[in-house]
Amino acid sequence: MKTEIRLSGSGGQGVILAGIIIAEAAISMGHNAVQSQSYGPEARGGASKAEVIINDEDIFFTKVLKPDIMLSMTQDSYEKYNHDINHEGILIIDDSIAPACMDCKIYSLPIIKTARDVLKKPMVANIVALGAISELIDGFDVEAIENAIKARIPQGTEEINMRAFNEGRKMIQESQKEK
Repeated sequence: MKTEIRLSGSGGQGVILAGIIIAEAAISMGHNAVQSQSYGPEARGGASKAEVIINDEDIFFTKVLKPDIMLSMTQDSYEKYNHDINHEGILIIDDSIAPACMDCKIYSLPIIKTARDVLKKPMVANIVALGAISELIDGFDVEAIENAIKARIPQGTEEINMRAFNEGRKMIQESQKEK
């Protein structure tokens, strides 16, 4: 199993934390994983990305070359980082983004709207996105991601974060039923 994942968004949206959580969950499941991150000089607002490589074999090159799964939370981050997605890959975008026509499978989801309007906590949009991603990584153990989330989030926010995670999972489950 080798999976390359790129998560992108605006600084402050938590995509780097999401990348760390995915890598920690993969390691807890016995896989090898590396996580890297890149962001502009702005503390908030500039495009940022996190990349994760998961492999059952040793990982010698730690840069994602052709993401199998890519998340974009903003139009700016989509335009900046989508150029090399695997043509058979999966693109998960917030439904506010206008994607260019691509060969990959596209999931346009109300990630930010769900965090803001349903959960009433805009800061959990990254966890909503994690829920969606968890449904799309082959063989990924949901419990491992839940445990990694709980290990990284502030104490006392477990309930809202688990609700956010499950909302993201539900989005993918419902979209797959429709097909």
